[in-house]
Amino acid sequence: MATLTYMPTEHLPVLATELVELLAPQPGELAVDCTFGAGGHARLIADKIGPTGTLVCIDRDPVAEQRFAEFAADAPCQTRFLRDDYTAGLQALYGEGHRADMVYLDLGISSMQVDAWERGFSYSYDAPLDMRMDPDQEFSARDLVNEWPTSRIADVLRRYGEERHASGIARAIVRRRPIETTSELVAAIKAGMPPSARFGGGHPAKRSFQAIRIAVNEELDSLDRALPLAWDLLKVEGRFAAISFHSLEDRPVKRFLADRAKGCICPPELPVCVCGHEPEAELLTRRAVSPGSAELAENPRASSAHLRAAVKIRSNGVPA
Repeated sequence: MATLTYMPTEHLPVLATELVELLAPQPGELAVDCTFGAGGHARLIADKIGPTGTLVCIDRDPVAEQRFAEFAADAPCQTRFLRDDYTAGLQALYGEGHRADMVYLDLGISSMQVDAWERGFSYSYDAPLDMRMDPDQEFSARDLVNEWPTSRIADVLRRYGEERHASGIARAIVRRRPIETTSELVAAIKAGMPPSARFGGGHPAKRSFQAIRIAVNEELDSLDRALPLAWDLLKVEGRFAAISFHSLEDRPVKRFLADRAKGCICPPELPVCVCGHEPEAELLTRRAVSPGSAELAENPRASSAHLRAAVKIRSNGVPA
């Protein structure tokens, strides 16, 4: 098992006030934090559910597990930690027969992972290529960059980074193999881009690093599997919320909640409804909630955050 050093750093939970307001936690409730991270949101929820409430925290990162141990030592509620991908964690809770009053996800990479240079998530530090959220996972960014064919790397950059120069970057990566460090990867990315694309619009490696990280950790596949599991885990009148940081995360959340909030699903050409389909959800956010100016001034990393939430109003056709 990989051993990581826990380095305490300041962590500012994103959209924390808005998340708590939408979830409206009450004393005695069961809450599931699918992405514990540094525990910023968990602390606020724990205060609200109190000593008769239970907070289950899930995270695959061992550093998060270390932080949870500190959190649980003086938490104002009952606690439990599952070291796993949130999909597996949700499956385990459902299989045990639990039903939650609220489930929430804070998607993407956490600031503590970015700031830990040795994890290889950031293009701003020279470090060994890694990018694994779970360091016990065998497959890493180094494997992807050095073993995958050009076409597959280009597809990852295009799909998960929306990178316009995906083909050129993929060819440059393959030409420069072996690539062992983040700095070598940044150099390859720049070499695969036209000179005009290397300036303006942020760091030229930003989209490619995002894409490789998503592929290494199967983030979008996990999200697609987790959304229905989280919904099924909720009681009727339970609340769900997700914070995303780019459109690839936000779109599936938006689509999933919109589908649950639909009533009639008959073809539009039918003059009257014959399906009898009833909505399962009431949207708590008609549009995604974004950070305000005060939060952005304090935490610029929150600039791309979007929060969506819904309440479960029926289950298997049974209304609340």
